[in-house]
Amino acid sequence: MNQIIIRDVEMKDAQRILEIYAYYVNNTAITFEYDVPDLSEFQNRIKNTIKKYPYIVIEEDGVVKGYAYAGPFVGRAAYNWSCEMTIYLDYMAQKCGLGRKIYEALENKLSEMGILNLYACIGYPIMEDEYLNNNSAQFHEHLGFSKVGEFQKCGYKFGRWYNMIWMEKIIGEHLEKQPDIKFCER
Repeated sequence: MNQIIIRDVEMKDAQRILEIYAYYVNNTAITFEYDVPDLSEFQNRIKNTIKKYPYIVIEEDGVVKGYAYAGPFVGRAAYNWSCEMTIYLDYMAQKCGLGRKIYEALENKLSEMGILNLYACIGYPIMEDEYLNNNSAQFHEHLGFSKVGEFQKCGYKFGRWYNMIWMEKIIGEHLEKQPDIKFCER
């Protein structure tokens, strides 16, 4: 039986998760980023995220197979109870339950922080092609997210236009006097 571990990211993971991300940059329109960042830039992204938000990896038999993290939604104090979630799995590790496991673990961490609204910004095909399909939207739907907005032809990659959708999941109660968020401190 495979041993699955979900844990906080460590800087030693940066090279491996950059390898996972590079596949999506180079071969898909899942990310609208054109160029794979260098290791230093990627490490800085991790460092900036973990100042306030969780960033986790999922290992199978000691090998990092994916990562997920949260970040600010818009970046103003009034939005503190909302965040954007991101997930990437090794492209060979899809459709085997790892995505659900790591995303649910991230959701639990966010709930413990006091986050109420989860958002996902997803590249969405006008017509499915070899670079982008509806799998990400369907994955989020299975996890309880609902589509709340769509931007038309806002991303251009591989000589094609792609839409972008926002999906939302409410995980907490919105109170008249809302307690402050307990941001991560790493």
